[in-house]
Amino acid sequence: MMAVDLPAVPRVLIAEADPWARDLLKQVLLTVRCDAQLALCAHGQEALRQLNEQPFDLVIADRELPGVDGLSLLYSMRQKKRYPLLPFILLSSRSDVASVREALPLQPTAYLTKPLNIEGLTQRLQDLLLDAGQSVSCEIPALAPGMDLRTYLERRREESEGAPLMADVQVAVKRSLNPNGLDLKLLEQEIGTDPQITAVLIAAANSAAQHHGSSVQTLAQALHRLGSAQSMNLILGLALKRCAKLSDAVLADYAERYWDLSLHTAEFGRTLARMFDLDQELCYCAGLLHRLGDLAVLRCMQEWRQAGGELDEELIGEALFEQGAGYGSALRTRWRLPLELRELIAAIYQLGGGVYSREALAMNLAAQLARLTPNEGVEDVVKTRAARLLKVGLPELARLRKN
Repeated sequence: MMAVDLPAVPRVLIAEADPWARDLLKQVLLTVRCDAQLALCAHGQEALRQLNEQPFDLVIADRELPGVDGLSLLYSMRQKKRYPLLPFILLSSRSDVASVREALPLQPTAYLTKPLNIEGLTQRLQDLLLDAGQSVSCEIPALAPGMDLRTYLERRREESEGAPLMADVQVAVKRSLNPNGLDLKLLEQEIGTDPQITAVLIAAANSAAQHHGSSVQTLAQALHRLGSAQSMNLILGLALKRCAKLSDAVLADYAERYWDLSLHTAEFGRTLARMFDLDQELCYCAGLLHRLGDLAVLRCMQEWRQAGGELDEELIGEALFEQGAGYGSALRTRWRLPLELRELIAAIYQLGGGVYSREALAMNLAAQLARLTPNEGVEDVVKTRAARLLKVGLPELARLRKN
């Protein structure tokens, strides 16, 4: 590998069309150098413009970029006769000998094939961005003067990272590994109750770079489309993010309660789907994801507290009441979750006017059952529109509740 002397704060360009792969690269790089100045782009023409306008200390680019591909970007940089050569990591889904040989004369710092080996990429970045034995620590930016929690959460809504992880990612991956690689069925069992992982994998499987054929609606479908290596990369990448786990005991307790409600709704949804011969996993998934917004608010409140903000039970309750629905809607839209799944999640909260699908009725009924306290009976639930239209009587609801 070439020897390079990088400045104290490196400027890095990441050019990758797929938003989930781009985010993964960003997280891995920030894990190595949290102080790096990053420029992210999805199109080769934009990457070329930035490279021509300002100096960078490292480029990570996908060979299959739209517009100007990564190999052309590398060629353009090598034409500049810079010495030492600009460190350039070329990523590609093409691993055949001819493709690799085509790139070698341009002297890429590394040619890495997809799905990426995250450990290998991390080691490459450490070699390039750190001296031997060096590590970089970064302070969490302080809050702006006069910032209050409501304003902070409103500003974070459109760029929040989503919910905290409820599953132990490292344990889940370790248990799912066998001598032949990652067992997707075992992995599904390990992570299938985690709303954040489920939502991200479904979104990633439906992204432009992956999409072919019908949309992915469930975790099992997402794992199948992404494959074992990419699924593992995305899951491990989630664990690298800030506040991936809630360290504040009060916030973690709130998260457990919302997660428990999600799981109960999901299980009731699956049971009702089985009763009415509906898509069980789709109904389970809708139930699991319906409190994603509340969980995301809790994660942002963890960030608020780490930045020096004050929190108490009253502020937490108000924030969840005011922001939970908006955060959930923003995430589902930004992540482009499939419309059918989003409609089922909406039905959990309220049945709108018009004709209802049986899945929507089942999920609305599932949520009502999940919200019952231990001392409440099902007498009021049997009178609801969902129960009446599904023709579910008191004996069936009582039996469902008991099970």
